[in-house]
Amino acid sequence: MSREKPTLAVFKFASCDGCQLSLLDCEDELLAVTDRIRIAHFPEATRTRIDGPWDLTLVEGSITTPQAAEEIREIRRASKFLVTIGACATTGGIQALRNFADVEEFTRQVYAHPEYIETLATSDAISQHVPVDFELRGCPIDKYQLLEVVSAFLYGRRPQVSSASVCEECKRAGQVCVMVAHGTPCLGPVTHAGCGALCPGCNRGCYGCFGPKETPNAPGLSGQLETLGMDRATRVRFYRTFNAGADAFREESERQEQETGSQS
Repeated sequence: MSREKPTLAVFKFASCDGCQLSLLDCEDELLAVTDRIRIAHFPEATRTRIDGPWDLTLVEGSITTPQAAEEIREIRRASKFLVTIGACATTGGIQALRNFADVEEFTRQVYAHPEYIETLATSDAISQHVPVDFELRGCPIDKYQLLEVVSAFLYGRRPQVSSASVCEECKRAGQVCVMVAHGTPCLGPVTHAGCGALCPGCNRGCYGCFGPKETPNAPGLSGQLETLGMDRATRVRFYRTFNAGADAFREESERQEQETGSQS
């Protein structure tokens, strides 16, 4: 008697859909995956909908509304394993910039009738609302890392995803350090690997698309950025991009901001 195929569900919240598209970009590899699983819910790929429970659920996007907060709890209850994919789902995304300001003022500036807008004060990572089994970082994620994660959870093993920094990827590729050789500001020393050191390979500094690596020394990097001539206000903005809500980047940007205020 054949074993029933495990089910895969894919959901999104506040995001650009780029991480889901990374799964579709797998093309030939995706065909191999779909031969071994049943896609239960994936609006980007199919209109088919199979009700939960699901064996593996991938979630893209941040939680920004009360309705989304309730929906993610329902998804969690129906999921054996829940994996968040991308900067929005793992750190709140670029929209987490709202977390540093007054969201009510934003709505007054943007909408003619802000009283109709129901939103949370912050853009939250999924893990701030429900337990998460694994976080896959990136803006967007790397499709091969995603295939590794899907395969790992479907076959009952831990995903083999590097926790190294972008600097290590540069060294493996034999690339010259843009910060040491050219004085180019770079977040590579504190950023999670996964992009293949794409920007340094083009003689540009890393923008931190994959968020902070494990145990990053952001204050140490800030000292080097100051040595390179970057002022405090620019350092604040440097940490507040795709992963502004990540603890290490958020804390360092707030520290820089407080020191800027104390010196003004």
